[in-house]
Amino acid sequence: MKKEILVIDDNADIRFLICNLLKDNGFSIRAAANYDQALYEIDKKLPDLAIVDIKLDKGDKDGIDLLKHLMKLNSQLPVLMISGHATVQLAVEAIRLGAYEFIEKPFSVEKILNYVKRAFETFELKDEKQNLEQKLFHSFDLIGNSGEIVKIQKLIEKLKNSESRILITGPTGSGKELVARKIHKNSQRANKPFIVLNAALLQPNKYEKELFGEEFDNGKISYGVLDRSNNGTLLLDEISEIPLEIQSHILRVLIDQKYRRVNGKDYNRANIRIIASSSKNLNEMIKLGEFREDLYHRLNVVPIELPSLVNRYEDIPLLIKYFKKKIAEINNLKEANIEPDNQLFYDYEWPGNIRELRNMIERVTILGSSESTENINKIIKDIMSKNENQISNQIDLEKTMSSSLKEARDSFEKNYLLAQLKRNSGNISKTADLIGMERSALHRKLKSLGIKGIN
Repeated sequence: MKKEILVIDDNADIRFLICNLLKDNGFSIRAAANYDQALYEIDKKLPDLAIVDIKLDKGDKDGIDLLKHLMKLNSQLPVLMISGHATVQLAVEAIRLGAYEFIEKPFSVEKILNYVKRAFETFELKDEKQNLEQKLFHSFDLIGNSGEIVKIQKLIEKLKNSESRILITGPTGSGKELVARKIHKNSQRANKPFIVLNAALLQPNKYEKELFGEEFDNGKISYGVLDRSNNGTLLLDEISEIPLEIQSHILRVLIDQKYRRVNGKDYNRANIRIIASSSKNLNEMIKLGEFREDLYHRLNVVPIELPSLVNRYEDIPLLIKYFKKKIAEINNLKEANIEPDNQLFYDYEWPGNIRELRNMIERVTILGSSESTENINKIIKDIMSKNENQISNQIDLEKTMSSSLKEARDSFEKNYLLAQLKRNSGNISKTADLIGMERSALHRKLKSLGIKGIN
């Protein structure tokens, strides 16, 4: 089916030019010459995209009013605003209200066509992303009958009419983002944006621009997460990773309820519900001078602490049954033959918590949905063994990264020499020849590293 575009402009020549251009490129076109005609066409049937001139007839209503009307009907509708009297302030206002792009007259036919194609591509990608998020996040529920989970479920319900800031803490993989999404979906902002800023993934020099956005001399704007989450909810995920200097900027936003983009002159109002999360102990970080205490108290209005999976083992059968069904539905597969009372699930420590359990069930569903119980158990054991090795290697890496250069070098040399000695059955001479070292020098090195019992 052809994409339908509504062209709204009181200049007959420009309206004719745009309509013919888009018709020639395979689009279905409707047109309106003034506000009343536009309103009639919009209310008759919402188009797939609208091109709206800001200055219409000389009535009280103009293109900005039409933009507001369109956004109320469908906030995801791509709208291109055009004007021959453009100002930076007008462009910013149009974008803030939901316009996809602001185009200044005069413009070339190639330019308007490119913007139309880009708008459709962008919103198609956005639809795909939302569908994917629906599968990955929105379709999952907070499952459990354990005391702590029931308390959190009740708290989410109590927060329905609240605008309070929330701090969610808990170990990695315990479901902090899921809880944040549930709070947003249960709030009065449910139909507004939910934006996640994962602080752990940003480079230090990227924080300010990612948060506040940036304005350029040519009038272009790079929108930050504060722009994108305005009127909605912003999750500051792993807030402990945000540098102290940027923490002070966030604190200022929370106090003043406004922000200014990098290189920007004007302040923008911040109507944003802030939810923060952390897998680190922020109180300990405050004592070490690594996190601002005043920011902590501003964020920690409603604290939610998620338990690790080992502290809610009674929820494992429910979680397994739930994830088995959901993952099979999402991947259009048969439910895997996983027994919720399998002792393997209760002997394991689950270092990755709920996320690890969900990922394991997904892998088993994909790899062995038709396998016998015996083979399923082999797959589960293999996954658990690999996960434990990865966690062990990660711990070793973290220990190395927190060591001095000498300690790290000594640790590497010790492990290397032990492996070479084992390879040569403990024979010093063979090992010395293999690694290109004098036998006496190797003896001294082994002694300095505390490697004993080698002949």
